[in-house]
Amino acid sequence: MLSFHTSPLAQPGVGDSGGMNVYVRELVAGLAHAGVEVTTYTREWRSGLPREVLVEPNHRVVHVPAGRIDLPKEELEGMIPTFTDFVLDDIRHAHAADVVHANYWLSGVAGHSLKHELGIPLVTTFHTLARVKAEGGDPEPERRERAEAQIIGCADAICVSCDQEEDQFRRLYGNPPGLVEIVAPGVEHAFFTPGDKRGARFALGMGDGPVLLFVGRIQPLKGVDVAVRALAALNRRDASLYVVGGASGMQGDSEVARVNALIDELGLTQQVHFVEPQAHHMLSTYYRAADAVWVPSRSESFGLVALEAAACGTPVIANAVGGLLSLVDHGLTGYLVADRDPEMFAKYTAELLNNPTLAASMSAAAAERGRRYTWSFAAARLRRVYSDITSRALVNCS
Repeated sequence: MLSFHTSPLAQPGVGDSGGMNVYVRELVAGLAHAGVEVTTYTREWRSGLPREVLVEPNHRVVHVPAGRIDLPKEELEGMIPTFTDFVLDDIRHAHAADVVHANYWLSGVAGHSLKHELGIPLVTTFHTLARVKAEGGDPEPERRERAEAQIIGCADAICVSCDQEEDQFRRLYGNPPGLVEIVAPGVEHAFFTPGDKRGARFALGMGDGPVLLFVGRIQPLKGVDVAVRALAALNRRDASLYVVGGASGMQGDSEVARVNALIDELGLTQQVHFVEPQAHHMLSTYYRAADAVWVPSRSESFGLVALEAAACGTPVIANAVGGLLSLVDHGLTGYLVADRDPEMFAKYTAELLNNPTLAASMSAAAAERGRRYTWSFAAARLRRVYSDITSRALVNCS
């Protein structure tokens, strides 16, 4: 398993750590429990880390020295050859592999080389794609799009999270030479399950007024500004917006400053509360405390926050894009908003706040929907994919 730019052992919400960290960690744990031996290779992200960590039986993480610890994500591409050479040597001399599974395009570039060097199948989960981001208003460098096209042309299997992501992939990239497989992420139901709202608010020191929640990295893509404008449109002085997450990427700090200026401009300084990134399992308490979780991202391949919130019985109001279309049943488990319209976020939120019967019905339906998703099922599905591609001829690089 390749997770070049972000470690599954890092805390989500810090720097470039997010849903992909959770995805890799939990999916590998599911594979390990199913008897698949997995080595995850990730770039060394902090000084003093052990070279290898045995997380649990069949599940190890190897920290690869590849560039400065503080190298920003935008400069990591130049470290891919160093990373690839280390992984290749380790596979040949320490941890043999039958399949290489790359996460994100940077890992995909490394995985593409490893496939040719080792003669083993390549599976890739992109998580985000350049053409998808461009449709959402976040263009990526042309070299990334070119690299992704090369990976797609050589991958033996490409994993997507849902039907909507598959349809979007085929519309933007056509039919690849390899398989396209739906492997939906899961939920750790030991943590993310319905609970007492009042108890959650007491534990977090929240008041009795309406609580709206945004969870994610603070960067333009995620749309914290939309959440702030939605709070203003809600026009309830007793309502609070909690933003759980930290600045991310080259624009992270400037986005924090921009959002704070917007909060001041709209007179919301007493109603918006920034919370440092939390340990993943602690997010369940925030979800339970909220009347609604807002997900105004410009694009989302899946939307793990929306799924985890639903599993906690909290209605989700989300932008109608990507995987969020498969997670939110409009009018049943939450609401979908076209074009990230803050007025519509506020309108749907008001409906929930003003109708306790509706809110309770949506909470129950959301929790029921969340129970369908498990990491063990995702791991079983992926294990079948691995078995399938190792029994057939490799895709020829096109």
